[in-house]
Amino acid sequence: VIWVVYLATFVGTLVKRREPHIYVANWFLLAFIVTIAMLHLGNNLSIPVSFFGAKSYTMWSGVQSAMIQWWYGHNAVGFFLTAGFLGMMYYFIPKRAERPVYSYRLSIVHFWALIFLYIWAGPHHLHYTALPDWSQTLGMTFSIMLWMPSWGGMINGIMTLSGAWEKLRTDPVIRFLVASVAFYGMSTFEGPMMSIKAVNSLSHYTDWTVGHVHSGALGWVAFVSFGAMYYLIPVLWGRKSLYSMRLVSYHFWIATIGIVLYITAMWISGIMQGLMWRAYDDMGFLQYSFIETVEAMHPYYVIRAFGGVLFLTGGLIMAYNMYRTIRGDIREEQPYESPEAVAVGARR
Repeated sequence: VIWVVYLATFVGTLVKRREPHIYVANWFLLAFIVTIAMLHLGNNLSIPVSFFGAKSYTMWSGVQSAMIQWWYGHNAVGFFLTAGFLGMMYYFIPKRAERPVYSYRLSIVHFWALIFLYIWAGPHHLHYTALPDWSQTLGMTFSIMLWMPSWGGMINGIMTLSGAWEKLRTDPVIRFLVASVAFYGMSTFEGPMMSIKAVNSLSHYTDWTVGHVHSGALGWVAFVSFGAMYYLIPVLWGRKSLYSMRLVSYHFWIATIGIVLYITAMWISGIMQGLMWRAYDDMGFLQYSFIETVEAMHPYYVIRAFGGVLFLTGGLIMAYNMYRTIRGDIREEQPYESPEAVAVGARR
């Protein structure tokens, strides 16, 4: 019911718009709302046991159930954490940079290619299972094809700063937004690569997948959300600026270091884990027991925890900055970088 109200509110706003053109960010947001509803309904189709009873059984069983689960699971992530946040990217980067989108035509191609290809990629989660081989290969193929529109969107987002690159020096909010797009590009390269069967045979069930997910969830989704919130809070509360731009910069660097530590630890741990699982001795027995793989991963889990603490620390800095901004406070501080230094850098 809440989701239907959300859809009605969004569509009603579009219907009552004064601008005849519907900007591409709204296309991504509308696709995210509609597709999530479709996925939820499809995944929860059930057959009732009796006419008046509340008990029911899922319509899907066996391998069909697994297929539907990953059709739902992969695309719920894809359309919630990708399409929805791409809508944010296409709005907030041009808005903050005060530049038009680098290529509006590319943004339209990005939208239609992403919407068509993403919905078919779910079977790559079921490699080497009872799912028919042709279906696994189909999911892998569409996943690899998905790399092209994803990187088209990444290039479009980053190149929107053309003519305004100096803002990366002076505006840490822009830095959050651009770094998020870089993480988006990295995640959308890594995902198709991990969908290849030969790679997936090593990566599946390991911490490599955890690193991949968090590079997208923390690097892409969280960073673009941070940038959007830093832009919106002063606007919503009618403040001239944020309480402290230096705190925004501290947040950026602390969180970035935390993410890098987190995901690299998981990459190394996951690859090591996969290699240890498939190692055999001269007699053909497994060379390492399960507990030995867990012990080998311990130092990387410590690094992962430290990276998570850094990321959380950045979030607390942001919360404090937002609180002081909402109160109307402005910290007296030197500009992040002097205009003279920016001018020298631009001439170089």
